[in-house]
Amino acid sequence: MSQRLWTPSDGTIDESPMTTFREFCAVRNAIALPDHDAFHQWSIDERGAFWSAVWDFCGVRGEKGARELISGDVMLDARFFPDAQLNFAENLLVKQGSEDALIFRGEDKVSYRWSWDQLHSTISVLQQAFRAMGLVKGDRIAAMMPNMPETIACMLAASSLGAIWSSCSPDFGEQGVLDRFGQIEPTLFITCDAYWYNGKHQDVSDKVRHVAPKLGCPVMIVNYAGDAEALAASLADGRTMDTATIPFTAKPVEYEQLPFAHPLYILFSSGTTGVPKCIVHSAGGTLLQHLKEHRFHSGVSDGDKLFYFTTCGWMMWNWLASGLASGATLCLFDGSPFAPNGNVLWDYAAQERFAIFGTSAKYIDAVRKGGIEPLKTHDLSDLRLITSTGSPLSPEGFSFVYEGIKPDVQLASISGGTDIVSCFVLGNPVLPVWKGEIQGPGLGLAVDVWDDDGKPVRGEKGELVCTKAFPSMPVGFWNDPDGAKYRAAYFERFDNIWCHGDFAEWTVNGGLIIHGRSDATLNPGGVRIGTAEIYNQVEQLDEVAEAICIGQDWDDDVRVILFVRLAPGLTLDADLDKKIKTKIRIGASPRHVPAKVIQVADIPRTKSGKIVELAVREVVHGRPVKNKEALANPKALVLYTGLDALNV
Repeated sequence: MSQRLWTPSDGTIDESPMTTFREFCAVRNAIALPDHDAFHQWSIDERGAFWSAVWDFCGVRGEKGARELISGDVMLDARFFPDAQLNFAENLLVKQGSEDALIFRGEDKVSYRWSWDQLHSTISVLQQAFRAMGLVKGDRIAAMMPNMPETIACMLAASSLGAIWSSCSPDFGEQGVLDRFGQIEPTLFITCDAYWYNGKHQDVSDKVRHVAPKLGCPVMIVNYAGDAEALAASLADGRTMDTATIPFTAKPVEYEQLPFAHPLYILFSSGTTGVPKCIVHSAGGTLLQHLKEHRFHSGVSDGDKLFYFTTCGWMMWNWLASGLASGATLCLFDGSPFAPNGNVLWDYAAQERFAIFGTSAKYIDAVRKGGIEPLKTHDLSDLRLITSTGSPLSPEGFSFVYEGIKPDVQLASISGGTDIVSCFVLGNPVLPVWKGEIQGPGLGLAVDVWDDDGKPVRGEKGELVCTKAFPSMPVGFWNDPDGAKYRAAYFERFDNIWCHGDFAEWTVNGGLIIHGRSDATLNPGGVRIGTAEIYNQVEQLDEVAEAICIGQDWDDDVRVILFVRLAPGLTLDADLDKKIKTKIRIGASPRHVPAKVIQVADIPRTKSGKIVELAVREVVHGRPVKNKEALANPKALVLYTGLDALNV
């Protein structure tokens, strides 16, 4: 039995929007929903009624139509609200006035804020500028931008017209940008002139001059940290955002009313094993799923300060942007979370009085290992929810949040991904937090864990699946006319069942543990082991800064190889090797103990901070990595070449 770290008070439960919504659904449908388990079961048994209730309770603007769900028993044919008409941007621009809508910090270099009125007026002139450029619904707008207010405004102006938004961060390499945006043939490319990272000025003008001609579309430059006018002038069809919008005067934003399934976003898979998949998400599905997750699972309410540390190349940026629909003030940050020092995000949280602080598991671990203890240094009295995603949060990470950050906060480890632009499993304000466990599945999602034979399992590891259709399933993949790539990605493993690719386990508390990606699981002696089980042990050691493990084909079997990046100044010797293996043997099991532990200077990761086990496995086996541009530090892969025999 794991340790209980947080329990909501009776008052917290009674006042939670989750409870209010459960009572609303019970009265509306004249049924008994005595507790959360009953509520969740009803939400998946009666999905049409449930999502209709989300629409009405959250006050979605638009015409819902008569039908709630058709072909609901066939996941690839299911359609939610097929008669609906709405506009995504209209549902995010829910407020006006002088109150803050967006607060921005670019490390310690740039700081400003926009009111709701300023956000409306900026979107209005952008919308008019886009129309003047000939943009219409269905066109793709591609953006290589920092996480700043102008990016939010451009996205909302695009969606107000029914254009499709796609973004990445400006640290992507030239080929990485082309691998993504080249597939979708954008009508407009939006970029910054430069940005700040780790205290240093990062110029992107040469990259833009190389990328723009290959995309073959007009370019709009947003002034941030460089010379937007000079960059625009150097392009065949370039203009600054100021130049594009100056002819227009702000007026009420106009909203194109569109079908529920109209494409809103194109998001990209990490692309570490090939060209990224272009995943198309609908406006209606994204809106309803995010409203549910924000309002009920996260308790976001009007005026809350909502923060997520993310770039525009990670789906958590799209998730953060939707917080406007609940009336929240979005707190945006761009740059390194350790510039000028490791307290920069906690300074921001204390000064702006965040209600919700979202980040990655890797960041929490880095704060812990860096000796940073916000509990002792910062007033976080308004902070009620910390969320963590990107990779499984270790049990020690759970403990550190309560011991080093805030003892009376709800910690929500969440997991889902780019594939659904949301979460399958996440926090719940009416349930306790148990060490190392995600609190539970999302409302309306028939989440389960299945074994290799397609049977539900409890108390053992298996594949994370969703057995019934849900609104935020992708519309499909771009340039996949017959849907073959889409079906292959999620529906080939089990018939009519979404197989997500996570290795998971139900707990006795009704929560879940994610043990890593199922395609990266280890199989020594035919026993499946999740990589997170090894990381949870190794990363407790002060000597180990971070680690990555793979399965290596060896003697007609698989053996576990663990690579470690050690704390500065340390070298892996026999004593430390033994200490690492002993820690894994005692904390996990003898089967988890690696055959070899190897010290490396760096560990490759994606732009969103996820370590890339599959890429390392390919290199170790002497096979090429197809898309190194997807990595934040592709040169790190060189450290793993020549190790195919691992006779080191």
